[in-house]
Amino acid sequence: MRWLALRMFRLPIEVFAARAPAVAVTRGRVQAADAAAEALGVLPGQKLSSALGLAPQLAACERDLLRESAALARLACWAGRFSPQVCLAPPDELLIDIGGSLRLFGGLAPLLQQAAAGVAAEAYSVSLGLASTPLAAQWFARAGVAPELTQRPADEQTQLAELPVAVLGLDERSARRLAVLGIERVGTLQALPAASLARRFGPALPMQLAQARGELPDLRRCFDFPECFSEYLELPARVEQAPMLLFGARRLLQALAGWLNARGAGLQQCVLELEHEDKDDSRLVLGFAAPTRDGERLVRVLRERLDRLELVAPVVGLRLVAERIEAMPGESVPMFGEAGTQGIAPVIERLRARLGREAVHGIATVAGHRPECSTVALDWPQETASSEAPLRPLWLLREPRPLQEQAGRPHHDGPLQLLTRPERIESGWWDTGEGLGDIRRDYHVARSVRGEWLWIYRDASGWWLQGLFA
Repeated sequence: MRWLALRMFRLPIEVFAARAPAVAVTRGRVQAADAAAEALGVLPGQKLSSALGLAPQLAACERDLLRESAALARLACWAGRFSPQVCLAPPDELLIDIGGSLRLFGGLAPLLQQAAAGVAAEAYSVSLGLASTPLAAQWFARAGVAPELTQRPADEQTQLAELPVAVLGLDERSARRLAVLGIERVGTLQALPAASLARRFGPALPMQLAQARGELPDLRRCFDFPECFSEYLELPARVEQAPMLLFGARRLLQALAGWLNARGAGLQQCVLELEHEDKDDSRLVLGFAAPTRDGERLVRVLRERLDRLELVAPVVGLRLVAERIEAMPGESVPMFGEAGTQGIAPVIERLRARLGREAVHGIATVAGHRPECSTVALDWPQETASSEAPLRPLWLLREPRPLQEQAGRPHHDGPLQLLTRPERIESGWWDTGEGLGDIRRDYHVARSVRGEWLWIYRDASGWWLQGLFA
């Protein structure tokens, strides 16, 4: 597993202000500045009065956390093109699990190049961090350490130890205490006893150090890609010429492309709604000859439409709504160097030659209600499960796993939500001896707090987990 961290250290101007040079302010201090303001010497942390002394023409407004959060979520949708495993680290960081995506992009270097170019096209200033753990990737991004393409685990730990303690993001009191103790590097902290650190700074600090090194799991909630795509972007100023809408709309389209990639879907139609000041919203329908999720293709179609569009009134906001979504599985990458599409037969032959004939086989359903007795291994090629079969998980556990019950609800790392009514399976009275025997079970499809879809049942002895859908 490899994690890529993106830290937006300078947000685009439209997130918090209307014109450059501009700053976002909280309690009289500069929180963020655009490139024009930084060029005049304005930096985060300065008092607003000092910033105005350096740049009297400075535009200042209160920091809008809601707009920043919306911008980060929109960027997370965009990141879906690299991996469906995306984690938010508010207010300005994004984490992407790219370990399973490297082959799809031709390796690490092309993927990093596309990620950096994509963020730059969205007008973000970004610092990238790459590591085997998400927390270490965040620290590298905060320190501005450029990702290394061929880094060994030992080298990563050495580089991690050289980082300044400022990357930990400690509170002001803890940071002052570290300064008094003369601790400037992460490696110095790692060399201290964990118990001593916990007494002085609380248990969170030694836990973070262990998570960064990979000694403790760093469980994070993945970004929930919305079921329906409907994203709004407020424009920094009124737009009176249709072609000028392309820059803002491009962000929405790229976010849509990432959302479609993460969902394995495509679309043949989407609608760009134009919000006007004094008139009702107008709609611009974008249609495609075949389902697509290619962001550049979406942008090309929109550019053609905008070049020929006459606005009925100035536009102050854009909303992109996806319509006609349909499944669009990706193309399989050729295995063993085969060229062209010869089907799966050559792959099966080579796998059998390498692993043995018994290791590769087909699977089909048989007439049996009991899950343990409803499938059979067959020779390849062979018809698989019937389309009329009831909803069943692809992965059954070798043995059902008991679940805890609290207040009448089954628990699996938290309370489970039952998504279906009970399906009674009562069968096997004729099966004697060492067979499964007669069973009476009520099956449900359930969803866990982590979003997993599980197949569980209840019998006379309690609740059991038998399968996983994904």
